[in-house]
Amino acid sequence: MTMLKPISRHQFDRSVESTLADFYWSWFDAHIADTDELRDTAFRLRYRVYCIENPFEDPSANPDGREIDDLDKHSVHGLLVYRPNGSPAGTVRLVLPLPHDPYNSFALQRVCNDPLLRDPIRFPVRKMAEVSRFCISKEFRRRWGDNSYMAGDVADSAEMSVDEERRILPHLSLGLIESLVRMSIDNGITHWCAVMEPTLLRLLTRLGIHFDSIGPLIEYHGRRQPCYIPLSVMLPRVQRERPDVWDVITRGGKHWIDLGRLTAEKSEHQMALCAARTA
Repeated sequence: MTMLKPISRHQFDRSVESTLADFYWSWFDAHIADTDELRDTAFRLRYRVYCIENPFEDPSANPDGREIDDLDKHSVHGLLVYRPNGSPAGTVRLVLPLPHDPYNSFALQRVCNDPLLRDPIRFPVRKMAEVSRFCISKEFRRRWGDNSYMAGDVADSAEMSVDEERRILPHLSLGLIESLVRMSIDNGITHWCAVMEPTLLRLLTRLGIHFDSIGPLIEYHGRRQPCYIPLSVMLPRVQRERPDVWDVITRGGKHWIDLGRLTAEKSEHQMALCAARTA
């Protein structure tokens, strides 16, 4: 497993009470896995989560210790890193629409045929991407809890107090969400869809992120809920309900500004197309 660059003890300043964003980013960083090495780290972490820790995928189908499927060919990946020693803690992918076949791009489209998926307003498939492989390793949680991730791996690594652990544990996934927002903007994505476990949806709700259901629960590696959400709806609601979370997942508002530019460009493009059709 790749060890990313750690940070040293003197970079941690506990002399003043920090915001959640300051506190979170002092312990974690979110990387876009845009190199072969980082993608390999993400795939190996997925193997540990989905083939070893959970009975989700068959280990024999991934004999090289990397969990990969056909959707990875048109996906971008995020990697959550524990900064004191550079250990990967979690990963997520954003499956992008296929330019030549957008209506057969996502796992959601294979397992759900709800009419909403054919609604170009509510489900704008060419601006839609699917959130999947969203995970924090149980092994990381266990080893973190007994401090073996924080001691001995890297010299001069910082250690987290019990109070700090309690503060960060409910927010471990925020770096993955931030990477999803960043990757969406980078790829012109304005809407997310997913087939999620109800427990994950409840966790996201506590963070102010409320996906809308697409039909009833379905059977897909267990009971799962097809769902979707526009970023232009999600982020303002998070800001209202959980401004501390909003600060983390938008990097202090930067991604919100970038999303506004993306939305404005999309509107201008649509207006130009309409004008051309009526000319």
